[in-house]
Amino acid sequence: MKQKHFPIWQEGDIMPAFPQLKENIKTEVTVVGGGITGITTAYLLAKKGVKVVLIDRGKLTNATTGHTTAKITAQHGIIYHEFMSHFSHEEAALYYESQSEALKSIRNIIQENQIECHFEEQDAILLTNNDKNRRKLEQEFEAYTALNIDGEELTQLPVAFPMKYAIKMKNQAQFHPISYLKSLVDEIIENGGEIYENTSAYDIENADHRIVRTKDQHSIICDQVVIATQFPFFEGEAFYSARMYPSRSYAVAFTSKNPYPGGMYLDVDEPVHSLRTLKLDGEEYWIFGGQNHKTGQYKHDVAPLQKLKEFASKHLKLTDWQYEWSAQDYTTLDKLPYIGRLNKNRPEILVATGYRKWGMTNSMVAAKVLTDLILNKENPYIDLYRPTRFHADPDLKQFISTNTNVAKELVSGKLMQDKHTPKEIPAGSAIKTKQHGQTIGIYKDHEGKVHALDTTCTHLGCEVTWNDEEKTWDCPCHGSRFACDGKVIEGPALEDLKKVEYRK
Repeated sequence: MKQKHFPIWQEGDIMPAFPQLKENIKTEVTVVGGGITGITTAYLLAKKGVKVVLIDRGKLTNATTGHTTAKITAQHGIIYHEFMSHFSHEEAALYYESQSEALKSIRNIIQENQIECHFEEQDAILLTNNDKNRRKLEQEFEAYTALNIDGEELTQLPVAFPMKYAIKMKNQAQFHPISYLKSLVDEIIENGGEIYENTSAYDIENADHRIVRTKDQHSIICDQVVIATQFPFFEGEAFYSARMYPSRSYAVAFTSKNPYPGGMYLDVDEPVHSLRTLKLDGEEYWIFGGQNHKTGQYKHDVAPLQKLKEFASKHLKLTDWQYEWSAQDYTTLDKLPYIGRLNKNRPEILVATGYRKWGMTNSMVAAKVLTDLILNKENPYIDLYRPTRFHADPDLKQFISTNTNVAKELVSGKLMQDKHTPKEIPAGSAIKTKQHGQTIGIYKDHEGKVHALDTTCTHLGCEVTWNDEEKTWDCPCHGSRFACDGKVIEGPALEDLKKVEYRK
């Protein structure tokens, strides 16, 4: 079988297509973003009788949700000891409680709607082969004990990861996210909701009602707006660009000579590795991910997918590579997602962002919090995830670190120039060069044609860099990504990179 360069979840074109918005409409709530957060929020609201319109600038579930590893777990890396140290026992307990409730809610929706989505309960396991990280994992297990998390210490594993110590969180789960969301989409339509694809939100105006403006100059008049676009396309005065940083990770799916032994694994040593399985059409696939790096800060001497394959080939008895893909995620200053009202000046706008790669449970937490806020109902997690919060520790330290990195990339990007000349560009690759004092990017396609772009990101003016693994121009400041021809793929940027004329 020839390896496929798209996520295993997108095999079979499960999700139906929806039309583009081509007229002005009215509704009660507009949900912007057709990933798991937007779909789940629209589903919960529609089930409560709220008139909902859901829009996405591309195809539903085609962005981060369609590129996940789809673990439904409250085990989010080494986090509970850190939360107890930086916040309080009560807040760490609330975080675990909210994530555990999210898993239960997903399980209940699957049972109530009889959804066939390969839902399986699995234990989640963190492991290390490093003495320093072993101490961190031991402290994490101490936090498990303090928070009454059902866990266990391990010194052996049924998979051939190099390891010295591991901890288990019991009774977590995994599923096929697109099969699950297909059923929720059907319910949204059944309950009177409207869905539009290829409809890009551009701005939100505040008049007698909220007006969501689309890039095609259509309007959605509504009472409240939910922004579920991974990075909020509308920031207002919330300054998310200074309060989050983006990163990319990679995944492969392969078949193995051995039956999968069970469990979901996360190796916390650098580079981090993740492992789970999926049984699909009679075949068992091992899904292996990792090799994280900050978006736009790709090291050309390190090919992430190749590194993943080398590790898997060495430690796991594989037979054939089947699929490969990548994903993008954002991390907040304190590692808690921002979920709730944008700010006190724009309470009619609600956001959910910064899931730190753990979107399956966080999306359900967000959908329930946002739904309760819209319906004016109490929710015990509103204060914990409030987007306007700021902790002196660790927020201030991370704020300085994040924005120092942005400033460095902004300056270095303006000065950066490749040593190679355009004639030396291999087909399917790109360089940055100077033309009459302007920094431009030059991509050479496989027919030898050169495509030249202004490499200034259309979001806030940083310089994009070339990602040779994915053949994209990526912004190292805030995570906007553009195709080789300059078209926006994802991130906060709304406009394509400008094309320029290349003079040989």
